[in-house]
Amino acid sequence: MMIPECDPDDGERSMRLIEDLTANTSQVQQQVLKKILTRNAGTEYLHGFLRGHEDGDLFKKQVPVIDYEQVKPYIERIANGEPSHIISSQPITELLTSSGTSGGQPKMMPSTAEDLDRKTFLYNLLIPVMNQYVEGLDQGKGMYLLFVKPEISTPSGLTARPVLTSYYKSSNFRNRPFNKFNVYTSPDETILCSDSKQSMYCQLLCGLIQRDEVLRVGAVFASAFLRAIKFLEDHWEELCSNIRTGHVGDWITDTSCRNAVGKILDKPNPELADSIELECRKEPWEAIIRRLWPRTKYVDVIVTGSMAQYIPLLEFYGGGLPLVSTMYASSECYFGINLRPLDLPSDVSYVLLPNMAYFEFIKVERTDEDETGSIECNGNGESRVVDLANVEVGSYYELVVTTFTGLYRYRVGDILMVTGFHNTAPRFRFVHRRNVVLSIDTDKTNEEDLLKAITQAKLLLEPLGYLLTEYTSYADTSSIPGHYVLFWELKTKGCSDLSNLHQTVMEECCSTVEACLDSVYRRCRSKDRSIGPLEIRVVQCGAFDALMDFCVSQGSSVNQYKTPRCIKSREGIGILEERVVRRFFSGKVPLWEPYRLETGAD
Repeated sequence: MMIPECDPDDGERSMRLIEDLTANTSQVQQQVLKKILTRNAGTEYLHGFLRGHEDGDLFKKQVPVIDYEQVKPYIERIANGEPSHIISSQPITELLTSSGTSGGQPKMMPSTAEDLDRKTFLYNLLIPVMNQYVEGLDQGKGMYLLFVKPEISTPSGLTARPVLTSYYKSSNFRNRPFNKFNVYTSPDETILCSDSKQSMYCQLLCGLIQRDEVLRVGAVFASAFLRAIKFLEDHWEELCSNIRTGHVGDWITDTSCRNAVGKILDKPNPELADSIELECRKEPWEAIIRRLWPRTKYVDVIVTGSMAQYIPLLEFYGGGLPLVSTMYASSECYFGINLRPLDLPSDVSYVLLPNMAYFEFIKVERTDEDETGSIECNGNGESRVVDLANVEVGSYYELVVTTFTGLYRYRVGDILMVTGFHNTAPRFRFVHRRNVVLSIDTDKTNEEDLLKAITQAKLLLEPLGYLLTEYTSYADTSSIPGHYVLFWELKTKGCSDLSNLHQTVMEECCSTVEACLDSVYRRCRSKDRSIGPLEIRVVQCGAFDALMDFCVSQGSSVNQYKTPRCIKSREGIGILEERVVRRFFSGKVPLWEPYRLETGAD
């Protein structure tokens, strides 16, 4: 039951497997924990708590619930060349870089060869589930826009790279058996191309050539799919020219890409080029997905959590196509799937498959939809932790995982709400990431990092006699790519006219904030170009008093009111927007280099 055989072509057996797993949640979870402890009780990390015992109750009593900082020294030792059995009896074959950061650099999660099989198992369940709701998916192809990102080699020789890059480069993906329900328009060579612009262009070109065969479109995240639409808006004329002439542009220099695309773009097709051009010339681009790929049945992208901010744009471009979020996963572990994929995005819940890892939950009290309240504790002042089978409908929890790959009682940082059960397995709605205030793509900026960056930037204003008295922020996704917006209220003697603010200095403030944000943000800005230049909007004196008045009118206590460092209310943003007097954008792209792990000093 750990990694069952799963043939995606055998839909009936795949669905029966899901039923078996979810009907025996508690038993499967106990088997998972027993298997993990049998393998790893002798590792350096667990032996320090268990002294070789493999008892699950002792595990939950003795092994602490941890954050990344507690496991980071062990992972760095492995990255620097020490043996895997520090944390895992199985060899650690690579490290997966997370979108979360520690000390400004990506967190690194251990992974094993077997874990690729576990990921493949979950992927193989997605199409059988979709086939329960959408007919005829074997009668065409999927235009999935998938990409790889930079990787590094650690001092030990282990590769460190994002989890999706790891999977796409693995033999599990490259040598996957043919599945008539899951044929892509993108050749593997275009997915594996390290030049993101060439990859995007070639994948869109292949998708347009095969437009009459496309039954579904998508990417992993909503933000990535919308970047593709923006790229198409900017390059459709050249794409049509390539289709018309039967020749891919000379700037596509990746040999593997050119050869793979050449097999699809094998002859001139002026009729197809004319029909695509006709649709692309129409303004606005409402329902462009339906118009360019008329057989499309749904858009397959993650639209839960921070990606929900993109739903209006996806609905605009999709023209009413269902938005489907099929799975829930992270760098630490793949967790579960959506068994009701045609639910509205606001209703999406995921069933955590009990064989993927050992799951526990810290119960949290909620104050509102955007903030995590207090953690419930037991009589000893310790966090109250419950098992997967014992969560309660309507309650909120922080996810804790024990994986097969060397993470034990690890706080993932996701806040989930229990919406119901499928058999005995809970269904969870993803609420948000703990402590994250801003996110556009894979970036996750927390309040502390934002404060540090702004603290550095405001030093540039003090010699000019300006003081930053209040600030807040929001992620502006009204255009692609989205960007961070900071509202600043500045004060000089007598709250004088702000129209004389130095343009150069304020632009430098924008650049300084960006330079101080973490590595993932800077990579998204400089390498991926998935985030636009940061903007500072200077507001009139008194603007934040107006914001407080609004919040109090909505029920906030005037005695306990604190300026929110990220604002998500449209009305609140509108109040500040009405009082903007100047706007400034970063004029520099922040420096980003792949993380280089330093060997420990003697």
